Amino acid sequence: MRLIDRYLLKQLLGPTLLATLALTAVALLSQSLSALDLMVSQRQSAVVFLQVTLLAMPQLINMVLPIALFVAALVALNRLHTEQEIVVCFAGGMSRWRVISPAIRLASTIAFIALLSNLYLQPAASRAMRDELFRVRTDLASTLVREGEFTEPAPGLTVYAQSIDQHGDFRNLFIHQVKPTGGTTTYMADRGHIAKRLGRPVLILRDGSTQEINQKGVLNYLTFDEYAFDLAPLANPDEMVHYKPSDRYLHELFYPDLTQAWEQKNRKSLLAEGNARLATPLYNIAFMALALSAIIGGGFSRLGYGRRIAAMAGAAAVVRILGFVAQAACESAVWLNILQYALPLGAVAFALRSVFRQRAGRFIDRRRTPLAAAPVAA
Repeated sequence: MRLIDRYLLKQLLGPTLLATLALTAVALLSQSLSALDLMVSQRQSAVVFLQVTLLAMPQLINMVLPIALFVAALVALNRLHTEQEIVVCFAGGMSRWRVISPAIRLASTIAFIALLSNLYLQPAASRAMRDELFRVRTDLASTLVREGEFTEPAPGLTVYAQSIDQHGDFRNLFIHQVKPTGGTTTYMADRGHIAKRLGRPVLILRDGSTQEINQKGVLNYLTFDEYAFDLAPLANPDEMVHYKPSDRYLHELFYPDLTQAWEQKNRKSLLAEGNARLATPLYNIAFMALALSAIIGGGFSRLGYGRRIAAMAGAAAVVRILGFVAQAACESAVWLNILQYALPLGAVAFALRSVFRQRAGRFIDRRRTPLAAAPVAA
């Protein structure tokens, strides 16, 4: 029996890994398309693009795992049942639970891995991604100058650079500044780059000139080999990264710091996210049970199980959509969080009930045998 268990588990494990890789690749492709904005508009390197894309993988994998498990189980079980291998297991005296136990163990293992990812890996990766996106958003080099465009990074300040080379140096730089006192200053330089001096961010201008018109309308013209334009007023040292509910650990979701105004306002949203972290791994077991119901939850058929598979696929889609709806509804009413657990557990109960109500004899392919001919009298 153990040999048969290992065989059934092996038949399920291979398609599950392939389906997970395929669906993760599709989800990763869609994520990478949105992350391309970092390279195009924010002028970030390919390393930053790859880092942000990879940090989004734990959340993407947790989303595609139930679907991958459902598809892989349908493929593997349909082949095993069509080739009558499961029929042979029943005919050999194996109980229904013994036949489906490898699939349930596989789904339970994946659910446990998904739970660990929800509790530790996903928030850690989401926090790292949020920190990186915050660094990109507050990067002076990307917000101050855009190649070939006039930008206004601050009121009264206009910046233009004709080009930006691969080292981040600006070429043919133009800066026009309107001072609060009413005067204006225009800087023009052949090249420039952002650096730090005495701990303050500055824009180093080289081989340029400055034209200043004071309040009296007097023009002052000056050429320079090097000039440091102070960027400290553009930087906001008090700005801090804000972690969304998806970036927080479980204890931060269930026990937030209620002395903070944002935590008080979003207390229900944090609770909904915390319960979702615990409930979503159950969908792996639910989808496996629905796949078992689609194949084993009815009689044997040589023509396939297309109708039952379509029905269970629709049921799986409805259950998952209702799960998202329930999570959104929990942000308004705390007691609705019980639905996040009831939906996958209810799907498991419904699917296993259809599996165990079948009789073992129905899985045996009975064929008609011709009646014995009546003896002829001598």
